[in-house]
Amino acid sequence: MPARLSGKLLTAFVAVTLAGACLHFIHDFFPNPIVALIAPVNESIWEHLKILYWPFLLGVLLLCRRDGRDGLGPWLLSLLSICAAMLAAGYLYHVAAGGDSLAFDIGLYVLLMGAGFLLAAVFNRPAVRRSTDLLLLLTAALGGAVVIFTFLPPDHILFADLSGMHTWQVIPC
Repeated sequence: MPARLSGKLLTAFVAVTLAGACLHFIHDFFPNPIVALIAPVNESIWEHLKILYWPFLLGVLLLCRRDGRDGLGPWLLSLLSICAAMLAAGYLYHVAAGGDSLAFDIGLYVLLMGAGFLLAAVFNRPAVRRSTDLLLLLTAALGGAVVIFTFLPPDHILFADLSGMHTWQVIPC
């Protein structure tokens, strides 16, 4: 169950955040299909979900291992929320506003990871805990989409490699 800020949660936040930051670069060093499942293969907004999704999910599973399913629901809702926020903020900043700041991207990443840990406490409500099965299904569906779209990305701006281009120029009319 999410608790007040504790040493365990702070350690988990730091470890998960560092793990995601490392994931960002691992495909450059080990470009293969196995690594591509968990690490971004390009600079698309969608691929950057991997640096949130996989480390946060692993952290959640480790944090909730003693509580079992009882404490999982709020964490899963938090994970889904920060992934949705990453897609929305990435689209608004990089595509709609044409932004291209590494500082913004790093700040957004750390902010969303922190928000994920805080939202788990906010979402710790009976209704959310009762919805754990649905949240597990949605989390698994998102994970499946992350894997499938690594190899078969749709033709949409969220999946376009935005490295080295002015993103406002690629908005479909």
